[in-house]
Amino acid sequence: MGQKAPRRRGARRAALLAATMTASLAVGCTAHHGGTADDGRGRSQSPTQSPSSGGTVAPAAGPVLAVKIDNVPAARPQTGLDSADIVYAEQVEGGLSRLMAVFATKLPKSVGPVRSARVSDLELLRQFDDPTLAFSGAQHKLLPLIAKAPLRSASPDEVASAYYRGVDKSAPHNLYLHPGKLLSAAPGAAALTTGFHYGAPPAGGRATTSRTVRYPAARFTFTWSGSQHRWLVTEDGTPTVTTAGKRLAPATVVIQYVKIRRSAYHDVLGNNTPYTVTVGSGKADVLRDGRTYSVDWKRPEATDGTEFTTPDGTPVNFAKGQVWVVFAKA
Repeated sequence: MGQKAPRRRGARRAALLAATMTASLAVGCTAHHGGTADDGRGRSQSPTQSPSSGGTVAPAAGPVLAVKIDNVPAARPQTGLDSADIVYAEQVEGGLSRLMAVFATKLPKSVGPVRSARVSDLELLRQFDDPTLAFSGAQHKLLPLIAKAPLRSASPDEVASAYYRGVDKSAPHNLYLHPGKLLSAAPGAAALTTGFHYGAPPAGGRATTSRTVRYPAARFTFTWSGSQHRWLVTEDGTPTVTTAGKRLAPATVVIQYVKIRRSAYHDVLGNNTPYTVTVGSGKADVLRDGRTYSVDWKRPEATDGTEFTTPDGTPVNFAKGQVWVVFAKA
């Protein structure tokens, strides 16, 4: 299969997408790509036309790259996660977790393992301007929503030469992406239209050495390292490292309490697909500098970034460096 550029979907379709998503609340799992089966639950998208050039807001060179990352134990250690500006963690079928890594300031040579998209991802990505979404595929009922979404879809069927199968893991946990074949350069921090603020910490907070977030079949633990001035990530009881052996250690961790509701769809094993609601308001815990700050979050519209504020409405700054956002059930 020859290389084809990821497609561009304009903002004019945003209203249709929102209506369709509300009606569907449907997500799936994975598709077949490049002649190698993923997990057999869906089918891939057909190739589409080339996009126009990237964004015009200086100093950004274009949109962010968002990559869906496999996060079951068989997929670890992962590649390229330490280069992400933001890592989102969401609950998927069977109580397991999946990651979305967002790249703006640096593009690693390789990222993966890459896995399938969820309908919650489309709502989450609306806060970015024309993002590129790299994913292994999707359940067939989700594909029309991706086709209508204001994003650049970049599955293996659309950009075959950007992906390869690794030899260190078995399928479907061995699909990797070359980001440089999707973006000519890192777009820059201006592409991170998330509403996040960086700077000095707020007053108060409580000293925290470790914090754990549990899903039904997965758990994340963040342990403060005073020497590194970072939160060391542990998943399911095992330290989280990259394939190069580097410990993942974000500067800020956000535990965002959201509605996680049942959708109308299930995976092949009969597990319901959760829908993570990221538009609205609620509570969150921000972990930085060895302290926890209990804050409020608000995202009125899907196209808005998420604002984190103290109870008196003061914006909460994050520490400079990688941010992990873990969606936990409110």
